[in-house]
Amino acid sequence: MKGPELLEQHVGRLVTSAGAFFPGERAVFRGHDLHASLKDLDWLELYLFGITGRRYTLQQMKVLHALWTYTSYPDARLWNNRVAALAGTARSTGNLGIAAALAVSEAQIYGWGAALRASEFLTRARIRVDAGEDLKELVRAELESERGIAGYGRPIVSADERIAPMMALVREQGLDGGEHLKLAFEVEKILLAGRWRLHMNYAALAAALAADFGMSPREYYFFGIPAFLAGMPPCYLDAAEKSEGLLFPLPCRIMLYEGVSSRRWKPLEKSDLADG
Repeated sequence: MKGPELLEQHVGRLVTSAGAFFPGERAVFRGHDLHASLKDLDWLELYLFGITGRRYTLQQMKVLHALWTYTSYPDARLWNNRVAALAGTARSTGNLGIAAALAVSEAQIYGWGAALRASEFLTRARIRVDAGEDLKELVRAELESERGIAGYGRPIVSADERIAPMMALVREQGLDGGEHLKLAFEVEKILLAGRWRLHMNYAALAAALAADFGMSPREYYFFGIPAFLAGMPPCYLDAAEKSEGLLFPLPCRIMLYEGVSSRRWKPLEKSDLADG
């Protein structure tokens, strides 16, 4: 069934497995009573259950919490935090500022666009390696077609300060034996041994861990949306507590301008107005 007949089946009714709200009675979340059977979940557990429909072990939850915590930087120089801070200095509302900052977190080079591609690559590579393909050739083909591999390489510095503490926690929780995690480090070895000299960054590590916990690339993408959130309100509030416009002001003298040089403006004559 398709077309008008399919649409007719949905007129006036919501067909969903997500849940439902019964005013004054209960709220159902993926088939469970939110205020009864799910009442003891913390927020991230509930968030992940809404995305995946699955529950995670205590050890996995510790790692998943840390994946957010370890990348919450309250630095207004970072591209997405800068949006939140600019909203504060312009006296926009906190909600608009944070929403805008979250929206630009979906950058393709170093935001959640790159994170999604890292997840897709590692998931795809794991399947093909299991089928007998050579990982070095897969890496080479990815570099040739995409001119890089998402999750490897980092601007300014090559090292990623988040990897060591995250791996310490992963080992502490006994979760360092996952196949995607092993593959992520194997890819790094190949890239460092070759002419590329690219270290793994946080995107590949987080994607590998999520894949080992059973998340698809799409599920991982939704899991990661709030990952930078904790660092944003401090940037907004810090800027809002100062005088308006003090955040990264740009004087005209530092602007590179190659247009028309300075010129004098002649006042309009009455005849000019009549001609107009």
